[in-house]
Amino acid sequence: MSNKIVWITGASSGIGAALAESFAREGARLILTARNLEKLKGVREKCLNYTNECDVYAADLSLSSDIEQVVKKVQERHKVIDVLVNNAGMSQRSLAKDTSIDIDRKLMELNFFGAVYLTKLVLPGMLNNQSGHIVAVSSIVGKFGFPLRSAYSASKHAIQGFYESLRAELAFDNINVTIVSPGRIKTEISKNALTERGVKHGEMDPGQANGMDADACARKIIKAIKADKKDVLVGGKELMMVHIYKYLPALYNKMVNKINSK
Repeated sequence: MSNKIVWITGASSGIGAALAESFAREGARLILTARNLEKLKGVREKCLNYTNECDVYAADLSLSSDIEQVVKKVQERHKVIDVLVNNAGMSQRSLAKDTSIDIDRKLMELNFFGAVYLTKLVLPGMLNNQSGHIVAVSSIVGKFGFPLRSAYSASKHAIQGFYESLRAELAFDNINVTIVSPGRIKTEISKNALTERGVKHGEMDPGQANGMDADACARKIIKAIKADKKDVLVGGKELMMVHIYKYLPALYNKMVNKINSK
């Protein structure tokens, strides 16, 4: 990754911040985007211990106008993006019956359309260079449904479908596409998840509190990118749910039906 230009979204905390520091250790030239500029600056300071170049841009990636503006700024400075990591996202902790369609749309706008639109604006440069790597950070609930995460799971299923299709379309353009599906990673995502009222959940899920460290997750993601993995699961024993869903659907249904979602 030395001297590669790597653009990471959702880089102010969690997996995104850990990825930024890990890429910096590899000698990458970084572009970091998130809504919170002050937090981004804090991540940049850590990254500059390992790399000479780390630009930060504040943007709300649920807004098309913000995406267009940040792409314009980045392209004024960089003609080529070697690796685009679509990591920005938000989770949910609410029952579908209690959740307004506005919250469903908000999650889809950030988790799905934000990633897709940014990819579409960066892709022409990659095609022109016949080189690049696009990374989509999904979730294991992009592989199966799960209580209290209906819109979040839907957005990640959509990510899976879009980027699998894109990978096939780019098969002969020397552009790689990696879909990363994390399980329980020790980040603030459950605290920042939206409730049915559209406010932050404010609580750490017990399973997530004991999950994989974000730095370890970032190292596994970079390893997968280097190896040009197409689809990679990252996490602990919770990843077994993916295989249970696929090969033992009756057991999967029994397990999720027991989860207290009231």
